[in-house]
Amino acid sequence: MKVEGSVFVVTGGASGLGQAVVRRAVELGAAGVGIFDLNDDDGEEMVVELGEDKALFAEVNVTDADSVQEGLAAVVEKFGRVDVVVNCAGIGSGTKTYSRKGGAHKLDYFKKVVEVNLVGTFNTLRLAAAIMAEQEPNADGERGVIVNTASVAAFDGQQGQASYSASKAGVVGMTLPIARDLGPYGIRICTICPGVFLTPMMRMLKAEVRASLEKDVPFPSRLGRPEEFALMATSIVENPYLNGETIRLDGALRMNKL
Repeated sequence: MKVEGSVFVVTGGASGLGQAVVRRAVELGAAGVGIFDLNDDDGEEMVVELGEDKALFAEVNVTDADSVQEGLAAVVEKFGRVDVVVNCAGIGSGTKTYSRKGGAHKLDYFKKVVEVNLVGTFNTLRLAAAIMAEQEPNADGERGVIVNTASVAAFDGQQGQASYSASKAGVVGMTLPIARDLGPYGIRICTICPGVFLTPMMRMLKAEVRASLEKDVPFPSRLGRPEEFALMATSIVENPYLNGETIRLDGALRMNKL
């Protein structure tokens, strides 16, 4: 499936990795992009930057079925279809299972991280797939492409990442069965597992902390650039034989326990 002429939906599209995907899709000639996010100020700014003919912002809570349905309906009403969904919405965590200072990990917080990162991802893709499945296929029989975002923490999570790692491992684990579920309808799905990327959260860290993270990346020894994530996402879209695969995008990083 070509990015040019396709209609994208990007969750978490107002900042960070999602924002980079939105920009690249428009640069490559996407017919339109639905930006799903809870940050309405940044989302509306993106629409102004990219143009109302190319972008639509919807304040969407990915964990809420009605909210996602309304956002998808708005995209279909404006652009006529949904060809590509890139799920970037997510939250981090930094709470140990137990510490003398904090006690046992709060169960509600564990549930929240899993709800946003795993359930929210599935909620969005299941509803988008229902739209894609009813669309006319392209010449290769494709009706849609889904790109999910997990993390290297799915495989080598650090201390304090129990909830985050569990949520991202769930995203990895559901990739193949979803590919098998949706293959008969001409819908592909892949998952990207980014390492340490220069997102807004990382920009807030002190220079010495960022330098410490960078030195653990074998090559190139730096933080990943959001544009590199966007390049991978659009490469998945345009390679028709990529399906059911999880791809690490991390400069060969293998995270230690800290």
